[in-house]
Amino acid sequence: MRKDVRILLVGEPKVGKTSLIMSLVSEEFPTVVPYRAEEITIPADVTPERVPTHIVDYSEAEQTDEQLFQEISKANVICIVYSVNNKTSIEKVTSHWLPLINDNTDKDSRVPLILVGNKSDLVEHSSMETILPIMNQHSEIETCVECSAKNLKNISELFYYAQKAVLHPTGPLYCPEKKNMKLLCVKALTRIFKVSDLDNDGILNDNELNFFQRTSFNIPLESQALEDVKNVVRKNLSEGVRDNGLTLKGFLFLHTLFIQRGRHETTWTVLRRFGYDDDLELNQDYLFPPLKLPPDCTTELNHNAYLFLQSVFDKHDKDRDCALSPEEMKDLFDVFPYMPWGPDVHNTVCTNDQGWITYQGYLSQWTLTTYLDVQRCLEYMGYLGYSIVAEQESQAAGVTVTRDKKIDLQKKQTQRSVFRCNVFGDVGSGKSGFLQAFLGRNLMRQNTINKEQRSYYAISTTYVYGQEKYLLLHEVFPDFDYLSDDDLACDIVCLVYDASNPYSFEYCAKVFKQYFMDSKIPCMMIAAKSDLPEIKQIYGCTPLDFCRKHKMPPPQSFTCNTAAVPSKDIYTKLTTMAMYPHARLRCMCTCNRCTFCLCQNFLNSELLQTVRAKLYAVVLRRHVSKADLKSSTFWLRTSVGATVFAVLGFAMYRVLLKQR
Repeated sequence: MRKDVRILLVGEPKVGKTSLIMSLVSEEFPTVVPYRAEEITIPADVTPERVPTHIVDYSEAEQTDEQLFQEISKANVICIVYSVNNKTSIEKVTSHWLPLINDNTDKDSRVPLILVGNKSDLVEHSSMETILPIMNQHSEIETCVECSAKNLKNISELFYYAQKAVLHPTGPLYCPEKKNMKLLCVKALTRIFKVSDLDNDGILNDNELNFFQRTSFNIPLESQALEDVKNVVRKNLSEGVRDNGLTLKGFLFLHTLFIQRGRHETTWTVLRRFGYDDDLELNQDYLFPPLKLPPDCTTELNHNAYLFLQSVFDKHDKDRDCALSPEEMKDLFDVFPYMPWGPDVHNTVCTNDQGWITYQGYLSQWTLTTYLDVQRCLEYMGYLGYSIVAEQESQAAGVTVTRDKKIDLQKKQTQRSVFRCNVFGDVGSGKSGFLQAFLGRNLMRQNTINKEQRSYYAISTTYVYGQEKYLLLHEVFPDFDYLSDDDLACDIVCLVYDASNPYSFEYCAKVFKQYFMDSKIPCMMIAAKSDLPEIKQIYGCTPLDFCRKHKMPPPQSFTCNTAAVPSKDIYTKLTTMAMYPHARLRCMCTCNRCTFCLCQNFLNSELLQTVRAKLYAVVLRRHVSKADLKSSTFWLRTSVGATVFAVLGFAMYRVLLKQR
């Protein structure tokens, strides 16, 4: 919506242009009228639309044609004034002023025009019979007002209509020749209908109509008013009401009726509330609200945003199979000006056996977009109407900016839910298979993927100590000589080599030494294609010795050549290392030889479990009397003993780790 309005008055000499301006300002007819009134600014709090208004007069006696052309180019609306008792001034409207204005304005953005018939106090008849054919021939003419500067008739109304022609123009909404709404207006109102149709059943029931009414005008409708609206639509359009709800055709008819009856400000109020500008495009301020993102911080969706996205998924998953078919996906993104997700999305997130994006995959893709390109996420949520449906100030309210990663390392804890793992490896090492296995696809299923729809990202959820976290895998192009900052910025590094290729490990070792040996980013070595015979790597040391030397976990065997869905254990380990980089976990294997594995096996052994159970039984059933249980001294001794046992156990655990 414009911040101010500039009104220009033109017309033949002596038709009363200056008198109209002076009568408006002084609220009385001036006895002395100058050739031209100075530019007048009416404050916003005085005008009906609460917008500052500048009124500019034109005088042929005092201004040149060049000055007139400049004023026409600056004007938001032009009032062509004629005298109702002067036929020559009326004829000049079509023979001189309309061609002059059209020649000096952009054809793609016509300035709205108002025809003003002044001196109505001097005649008893109306000039409308003469003016109506002119209005029908020129669509840029918004309206015609007959007034009198002498007795102040319709003076305020004249400038109100001029304001209205700028702030609520008819041109972008309606085509008078065809007597229907323009395509852009229909498209915008269709999106508004779909956003307001909260259950996606194709009709607006009473609750949804009230939601739309509150959103647009901040006032709910009474039940009788709702019925009156529906009755008006029923009377004029048989398909406008179905199951006592307003259909899309009925919704569009209602706004057509508003425009035809001169109430286009109602339609404009709705359009602007749902984010549209004067050109019926979604406003940039609406799509891209300000969001401050400091360095070393990431962006995630918060709980309210996930609830909103879940509701969007639920209302479009019509067959309730927890997946979006191509038709359901198309229906979901029908409120977008373009399809936001390309075919590669099916290889980025989890899908069902039919290749349809599952509920988990749907949320994962939104999480990925938020993490990689938060501005794009804000735009997408704007199309879906997040700020309107969730009743938030903007889409930015649905995004959480995480704290600096350095603070997480200092405090040794994190509130983040999304962790990025950059996957490095030589050509043919198995990186793509590693990404696709994370999405539950074995080698047989991976072979059916179209290479043109290949994705370098994979995202899904893992569980770390009972907490659901998102792990984002990014396959880095194997160009050792050039790695961008984006390639190096991550929470954990995954170095993949082909265990059956003797030259594959060397690339991983070089990448680690060049970029990550002195960094605080945890790294894990993956021995891919472990189903094939392992071949000795041609390098200065074995992968196991390399990992020990650099205090990394031993290489993790991995294969996606399985009959069943590949195991997710290795991805859980990656997420755990990303969450707790300070912990320096050095053993994540099941070798049953190292100190860590021996301790774990001993603690989980059946013998120790049996001894512990019997010890509890002896202590609690045979040696503890009821009097002891009530004694505070007994419980004090028990607490002290448990504390000492825990401290000694933890100390022994640390000693065993250091020995490794």
